[in-house]
Amino acid sequence: MPADEIRGAEAARDERRGLPYSYGTLPVGRNGERTHMQLRFQAKNIQYWAKRCPIPQQEEDLMDLRPAVQQAGRLTKAQLGDVCRWKSPRSAGHVRFNSPEYVEVVTSFSLATTCERARVESLIVLDGVQWPTATVILHLFHRDPYPILDFRALWSVGMDVPKQYSFDFWWAYVECCRRLSKEANVSMRVLDRALWQYTKEKQPPKSG
Repeated sequence: MPADEIRGAEAARDERRGLPYSYGTLPVGRNGERTHMQLRFQAKNIQYWAKRCPIPQQEEDLMDLRPAVQQAGRLTKAQLGDVCRWKSPRSAGHVRFNSPEYVEVVTSFSLATTCERARVESLIVLDGVQWPTATVILHLFHRDPYPILDFRALWSVGMDVPKQYSFDFWWAYVECCRRLSKEANVSMRVLDRALWQYTKEKQPPKSG
C-alpha cells in the first residue's frame, strides 16, 4: 500500500477514536462562558491533512512577497489588494478607497508595534480589511506566528464563528494555535492548511 494511503487509513482510524487533544479555552459571548479548543483529528495527522490542501498560484505569489514585505516593514497598496483578493474577493474592491500613503503608514505601524491588540485592530481601519483579512496580513508577513481567522479552520478545532470578532477571541485562538504548532512541530502555515482542509472534507453540510 502506498505511503499516502497508509497515512490516510491511519488518519481515519485515529479520527474514530474521538477528540483527545485540548489546547486551551476561548471566550464565548459576554456571560463569561468558555469552551475548549479541541482538534477534531489527531495532531500527528496535521501534515497529512496539510498535504491534501491544494496550493493555488495566488497563495504562492503571496508567499513570495513575504521577504520583500518584511524587509520594507510595510505593504504597498498593490500588495494589500493582492491579499484582499485572495482572502475576501467580495470586499477587495474597497481597497481602492485607501491612499497609497495610508496603506503604508497603517501596515508599517501594525508590523512594528509590540502591542498585540494594536497589531491586528489597526489593520481593520483600512477600507477592504476586516478581521479575517487582518489576520491574513499578520499570518503571511509578521515575523511572529499567527493563525488565520476562517470558518473552516475554526470548525476543525470545535469552534463556530462568533457573531462578532473581538481581540479576546483572537488572542485566545492565537495562543492555542501557537501551542499546537509547537507541540506538533509544524509551521503555522502547515497548521492552517491542515485545519482548512479537514473541515472542507469532513464538515457535514448544513441542514435546511
